[in-house]
Amino acid sequence: MTATQPRLRLATVWLAGCSGCHMSLLDLDDWLFELARFADVVYSPIASDCKTFPDNVDVVLVEGAVAGADHRALALRLRCCSRMVVALGDCAVTGNVSALRNLCPELLERVLPLHAVIPVDLYVPGCPPSADRIRAVLEPLLHGRLP
Repeated sequence: MTATQPRLRLATVWLAGCSGCHMSLLDLDDWLFELARFADVVYSPIASDCKTFPDNVDVVLVEGAVAGADHRALALRLRCCSRMVVALGDCAVTGNVSALRNLCPELLERVLPLHAVIPVDLYVPGCPPSADRIRAVLEPLLHGRLP
């Protein structure tokens, strides 16, 4: 990152999933310090007090499937407010285990993978994806490149 290059605005979102993808993100261990040199986490269930998804997000990692109206609303908001959406883990990529839930009145008729609701730019499969796989996606993005 050069002195003139702005810091990456990074967000993470947890929809209908087990939180395993966020645990893999934390498994990045020391590389999280490198990430912090280049990125500001502007929204996350693990690192932010922000309750509303912000505008002007560069990259958002989305864990989990879309299971309810609140998930759908958040997915639509984050797509509008983010330059790049990354479906993180099998639940976001395929619906996976989340799609096997029993139906309840507040749920959608079907649990949907993220790309069935909004356009997704990158997919990181795995249940959960490994920390190394997550780093392989994030590291180039920090430097303005695609993985």
